[in-house]
Amino acid sequence: MEPQVIKMYAAREQIYPREAKGRYATWRWVCVWLTQLAFYGLPWLTWNGRQALLFDLTTRKFYIFGVVLWPQDFIYLAALLIICAYLLFLVTAIAGRVWCGFSCPQTVYTEIFLWVERRIEGTRSARMALDKQGPSVRKAFKKTAKHLAWGAIALWTGFTFVGYFTPIKELAREVTTLNFGPWEWFWVLFYSLATYGNAGWLREQVCKYMCPYARFQSAMFDQDTLIITYDAKRGEPRGAISKKAGNNDKLGDCIDCTLCVQVCPTGIDIRNGLQYECIGCAACVDACNTVMDKVDRPRGLVRYSTDHAMENNFNSKQIRQRAMRPRVLIYTSILALIIIAVCTSLALRTPLKMDVIRDRGSMGREVEDGMIENVYRLQIMNTSEQTQHFKISASGLPGLTLLTREEVTLQPTETLGWPIRLRVPHGVGEKGSNKIAIELHSLDDPSLHVRESAVFIVPR
Repeated sequence: MEPQVIKMYAAREQIYPREAKGRYATWRWVCVWLTQLAFYGLPWLTWNGRQALLFDLTTRKFYIFGVVLWPQDFIYLAALLIICAYLLFLVTAIAGRVWCGFSCPQTVYTEIFLWVERRIEGTRSARMALDKQGPSVRKAFKKTAKHLAWGAIALWTGFTFVGYFTPIKELAREVTTLNFGPWEWFWVLFYSLATYGNAGWLREQVCKYMCPYARFQSAMFDQDTLIITYDAKRGEPRGAISKKAGNNDKLGDCIDCTLCVQVCPTGIDIRNGLQYECIGCAACVDACNTVMDKVDRPRGLVRYSTDHAMENNFNSKQIRQRAMRPRVLIYTSILALIIIAVCTSLALRTPLKMDVIRDRGSMGREVEDGMIENVYRLQIMNTSEQTQHFKISASGLPGLTLLTREEVTLQPTETLGWPIRLRVPHGVGEKGSNKIAIELHSLDDPSLHVRESAVFIVPR
């Protein structure tokens, strides 16, 4: 008996997506342009004389237009991620995987790389024929040109990505001299390779096997979620149009042209029902509508709809009415509350921070005239983008005196360590620790001040 070979993994079948034209294809390219103009353009914008959007890890400052965030403000970045997550849940509950199909970076860069591939290698049939050909100068030239173009796009993408963490104008000057540091070299090449590999080679494999969103999307779907649907009642039984009279009466509207399969970037047949591989790009909708126009049949055989709408023949108005269901209202309410809370917190945020650090080498000492002295270090941060002048004061014990200079100036977004010495007369306060307060008042804006608690040690 011959041994039986069982394959645990199916071999990948190469997908050659056909170019789709129509309303949704136009919207996909609008999203490509908008996302890439934002991604490539934002690092070059300036704000108050510096880069408008910069996550400067070296100085540990995050610049987001008029807002400067410090490590102590990490809660705002966490809130931003939570907002993005809830927004994704909300959009998915209403419109399915519309993010994946139109704005996801994997979809956007795959669309760009496919456009380059079509311009160089030709249409779907031409690309398939080229890959079946044996080695030739023509084939080598086309393949080389395609990969060079992909590589150029990937390198520019990697350079721009690093430009969000290192000032991009400095990075551009370093490019001319190839004076990159090891950190810049690693991330430019790493992100370039990731873009080149994901959009040029892996493509649908990322969406089908690597992206976790495809796996848990069903938890956010319900029967009133908009998805790409095939109207089987209208389309079946499918078959090609016959020239003989009466032969088409028993057939549905689907002529089995398979164009919906040919344009699909993940290679699925939407006529088999909703599948987790479907990214909701609606390329099959455009292809089917084009065919329906040619055979003089109504559009919408493949369309955006919901399970309830397909079962009950709902019209567009009824679909919109059922969109505002409890799940959507809960997501919307939570999202609105988080956004309001974050915006309110940012608006009320004091652009001044101070930490009081005791000198551990001197817990409290007796100096001349019997005075008791404690030494502190103030870590002062001016989180605004204006120069600020401050006055330091201390209170909490009778006769508490500040011996060091009480006025200090901080430049925009500057952090300053400022040592101070405090003294009290002999006999004041209890032995051990005594609660005091150190305050910082702005001389430019009387409403701006910060107060921090500390302890004054009296030797036993």
